Amino acid sequence: MLQAGITGGIGSGKSLVCKIFQSLEIPVYDADSRAKLLMINDHVLIDQIKKEFGDEAYSNGMLNRKHISEKAFGNPEKLKKLDSLVHPRVALDYSNWVNEQKSPYVIKEAALLYEAGSYKTLDKIIVVSASEEIKIKRIKARDPHRSEEMIRDIIKNQMPDSEKLNRADFVIVNDESQLVIPQVIAIHQHLLSSLPKSY
Repeated sequence: MLQAGITGGIGSGKSLVCKIFQSLEIPVYDADSRAKLLMINDHVLIDQIKKEFGDEAYSNGMLNRKHISEKAFGNPEKLKKLDSLVHPRVALDYSNWVNEQKSPYVIKEAALLYEAGSYKTLDKIIVVSASEEIKIKRIKARDPHRSEEMIRDIIKNQMPDSEKLNRADFVIVNDESQLVIPQVIAIHQHLLSSLPKSY
C-alpha cells in the first residue's frame, strides 16, 4: 500500500488539505492527535514518561501538561528525550493502523515529519505551503491568546518552508491565491495512477 505524508508549518492549512483527502475516501492518520492520545492510553509510554519526568507527569490519569512543559520546553535535552519516547510509540501505532486500512493509499499527517525522521518510511511527501503573514493571521484567528511574537517563535523553531519544499514530491499552495481542492484532486489522481493496476 502506498503511504504518503502531509506536512507544513503551523498555520499552513494541513488540516484543511487532509479533510479534502478524507472526502475522497482516503484514510488520514493524524500523528499529532494520536501522540496526545497515546500519552494517556499507552501504558508503556506512560511508564517511560513517569520514569523520565517523575510521577507528577500525570494527575488523575491525565497528562500534567504544565509539569511537562516546565520540565521540557526550557530544556532542549529534556524535549529531545520526550520526543525520543513518543515517536517510536507513534510509529508502532501508525504501522498497526496502516495494516487495518483497505484503501489504495493512506496519508500520515505530521507537523514534524522531517524532524522526527518518519518521512523515511513514506513513499511520497506532500508539503502544504503558505506565506508567514498568512500563517500568522490564521493562527491568531484560531488561537487569539497567542501573541504575534509567540507565533513567530514557533515558526522560527520549525524547519524552514524552503527546505521542506525542496524535499517535497508535491506542493499544495494554500495562500488564498489559488484554489486548494483542484490541487488535492490532481495529486490524488497522480497517486492513483502510479499504483499497480490491481487497484
